[in-house]
Amino acid sequence: MMDWDKLRIFHAVADAGSLTHAGDALHLSQSAVSRQIRALEESLNTTLFHRHARGLILTEQGELLFDATRAMTKRLEAAEARIRDSVEEVFGELRVTTTTGFGSLWLAKRLPKLYAQHPDIKIDLMLEEQVLDLPMREADVAIRMKEPSQADLIRRRLMSVKMRLYTVQPYLDQYGTPETLDDLTSHRLICQNTRSTQVNAGARLAQELLAQNVPSVLTVNSYFGVLQAVLNGLGIGILPDYVTEDHPQLIRVMPETESNEVPVYLAYPEELRHSKRIAAFRDFVTAEISDSQHRLRVAHNP
Repeated sequence: MMDWDKLRIFHAVADAGSLTHAGDALHLSQSAVSRQIRALEESLNTTLFHRHARGLILTEQGELLFDATRAMTKRLEAAEARIRDSVEEVFGELRVTTTTGFGSLWLAKRLPKLYAQHPDIKIDLMLEEQVLDLPMREADVAIRMKEPSQADLIRRRLMSVKMRLYTVQPYLDQYGTPETLDDLTSHRLICQNTRSTQVNAGARLAQELLAQNVPSVLTVNSYFGVLQAVLNGLGIGILPDYVTEDHPQLIRVMPETESNEVPVYLAYPEELRHSKRIAAFRDFVTAEISDSQHRLRVAHNP
């Protein structure tokens, strides 16, 4: 059976790529770390690192062991956080998954408020279109652009989103304002590539508009890229409506053209029902959305 202490030292060395840096992190001398690594290699009868002048590189066997220690470390951190969750404090890592667009354009810029409320929380923000498996603990909490279908999840509908057409005034000054779909033949359309993974409503709207024989098109694989191109006056972009609060210079065009409604859900595993971290994140997101919707209502109906 492998020695836990040696595994802990191996993990630190593999993570740092250096005996010296690992020793600093563990408060051990380089020679002590080196002895433990040699002893572990001898007990396994294998070589775990290739030694180079620039540092250490894992062998194939070392990679296998590092995968195992990384998983162990994650499980231990999660256990520690769940134990700490049982007391009245918000502490530890919270793995949040959501789409690249929502995470980069809406959530990330609001996180300073959450950290101000709970400075000891550690957010691991995973932005990807792939739906991670919450019951299998690939993430702790998800914000998804459709109702989750997995069992054993607690879910809450947060809001609805629509994809709409936006540009900026300098672009309109130069190219005019389109009024109908036919007018798009005189404009540049900016959208997510319809082959990119995205909500169906956004892809369908892009397909409908691209069918108008738009002569100039820029496709990007994220709404963050679409937004940057629009803000720089490159054309008319298909964007989720939640971007307008943070970018008041956006001007909506062709208001009769929009996607179907996209529901936004927050979900987390049933077993985390009593997690203080989950509750803190859920309450924060819910409050931010409520505040955003109130500000938009006031702006539209002063």
